[in-house]
Amino acid sequence: MKINIIVAGVGGQGNVTAAYLLGVAALEAGFNVRVADVYGLAQRGGAVVSHVRIGRVYSPLIGKREADVVVGLEPMEALRNAAKFVKREGVVLTNTYPIYPIEASVGEFQYPEIGKLLKAMKKLAKTVVAINAQRLANEAGLPIAANIAMLGALAALEVLPFTAQHMRSVVEKYIPRFKEENLKAFNLGFRACGEVLSHRDR
Repeated sequence: MKINIIVAGVGGQGNVTAAYLLGVAALEAGFNVRVADVYGLAQRGGAVVSHVRIGRVYSPLIGKREADVVVGLEPMEALRNAAKFVKREGVVLTNTYPIYPIEASVGEFQYPEIGKLLKAMKKLAKTVVAINAQRLANEAGLPIAANIAMLGALAALEVLPFTAQHMRSVVEKYIPRFKEENLKAFNLGFRACGEVLSHRDR
């Protein structure tokens, strides 16, 4: 058994925390795991990419077109990393809430429409699931918990080698602050992804 997961976002989104929780969940479920984080100018909103490899793996880094899942905490970063890493039969799970780079703010760069980003992702992967994780985090009462909402959505995809309840229990155990809000964000993400998948199956 082997599963390769890329978690991609920008500095401040909790990218590393999400990858850490995935790694801990895998370890506590009895799996071998490797986690590696690659930073851009993270403190200034630069790109952050985490490689999470579970199962019979040895190298910490995922090669080109070897990711089973790309989890994008930010849609532009989801597309950027899907283009590099996701398998053709893989999954892209993306947050639809954009974080505009400073170049866009000063007019040097026009951020693409979300619909166009999603269309491009669908050309790269077999399955694309999009949710507004920031809205869900706000609904949970903890705006910084969009990463936890995305973990809930990932658990709903049923691609992890452990249950959603196991992932939920790890979130509860290892994030003691704002426990209620984080668990609510996780559950909202789980539900939102399930709703997207159920509509696809109709």
